Amino acid sequence: MKTLMRLFPEIAADILSRLPVKSLKRFRCVSKSWCKEIDSLYFINTHLKRSSQAHTHLSLILRDATNLGTVDLDSPDFTSIELKNNPLKSDDCATEVMGSCNGLLALLNSDFSIALYNPSTREKKMIPVSPLEFPNDLDDSKVSSLFNFYGFGHDPINEDYKVVRFIHFYGDSPDGFFHCEVKVYSLKSNSWKRIDEYPYDLRFILPPDYHPRCRRGYGVFANSAVHWKATVVGKGKENGSDLIVAFDLGAEEFKIIPQPDYSSNEHEMNVGVLGGCLCVFCNKNCKQVEIWVMKEYGVKESWTHLCTVIAKLQVKEFWLHARPLAYSKGGDKILLELDNRFFVWYDLRRRKSKIIKIRGAPPIFIAEICVGSLVTLNGGGEGQTSGKDTQEKRKTRKKRDQFLSKGFKLVL
Repeated sequence: MKTLMRLFPEIAADILSRLPVKSLKRFRCVSKSWCKEIDSLYFINTHLKRSSQAHTHLSLILRDATNLGTVDLDSPDFTSIELKNNPLKSDDCATEVMGSCNGLLALLNSDFSIALYNPSTREKKMIPVSPLEFPNDLDDSKVSSLFNFYGFGHDPINEDYKVVRFIHFYGDSPDGFFHCEVKVYSLKSNSWKRIDEYPYDLRFILPPDYHPRCRRGYGVFANSAVHWKATVVGKGKENGSDLIVAFDLGAEEFKIIPQPDYSSNEHEMNVGVLGGCLCVFCNKNCKQVEIWVMKEYGVKESWTHLCTVIAKLQVKEFWLHARPLAYSKGGDKILLELDNRFFVWYDLRRRKSKIIKIRGAPPIFIAEICVGSLVTLNGGGEGQTSGKDTQEKRKTRKKRDQFLSKGFKLVL
């Protein structure tokens, strides 16, 4: 393999880009050239792109109040859990996963400390705490309660990772709500900044899978934006209507995403991500869940009805809330999380399901999908080379080989 890397670097790099992170970490020790290749930003991005497109190297992240565990979706049995280090673990605070993007997890403790963490490489970064900023005309003594909503994702325009924080203040006002603070953290600048533009007639709401032990009020990342379910307040006939609100991480602007034409309005709608695409899932009367996928982002006509899973007929279990998580490696099945308690593989073609029980899983949990990646939290470290540098070197090497082959009839 060392000879292959020396003589045919493109072929060797292509082979390596198909391997899981655990294997790549071992191969870094083979030689300095291997280590440099695997650590290059070009290789990291190639490996991530290949894994994301092929639905490979996916892990299921399970967490209860303090522990993190992973389950390899590529494993044949898919029944055993591996405990991972929780960088925020504390006897006094519960840890939540606010989001997953490109192999990175955004973790939040109940004391509001935040960390970014790559469970594959175990690299972590603590995020500085940003204090609440009350407006000048608001007396904090009038605040009776507040709710936090977070989001995490990648900004491809600035090649940055960002955390979004919403805080809704409630107190002495006609509808109980009178202020919202929005801040965005940038990994590149390692700082927070305030966003002034916010549609104040919208209220984010807690999703139906909210549980006191495993709270969840977080957005989902897809197409360079974080998405939440929101409701309209105080606009006549639109009052109480559900909307999908997106925050574009590159432009740092809000927008409304059009919804599909549902079969009926008697459902509990929520947003998710499936195979990198935005999706909505509608739980109806604890009997079935309807799943839609947006094939072309932002285009209403691209909403595609993926499936409707019926509880009694296809799962033989009743649930209050079902949530789609991921496609299988072959793309013919989807993984559903039911009531924060168990999982189901649903066969899209045969319309049948199989309940999955994972040994060692907590009785109540929240699940996230995380792709294994080498993405770093320092924007590229010592010895790393950019994709452009690597490509230029390969072009130069190719021209040299062609010159030698043609001029001296050498076989290279």
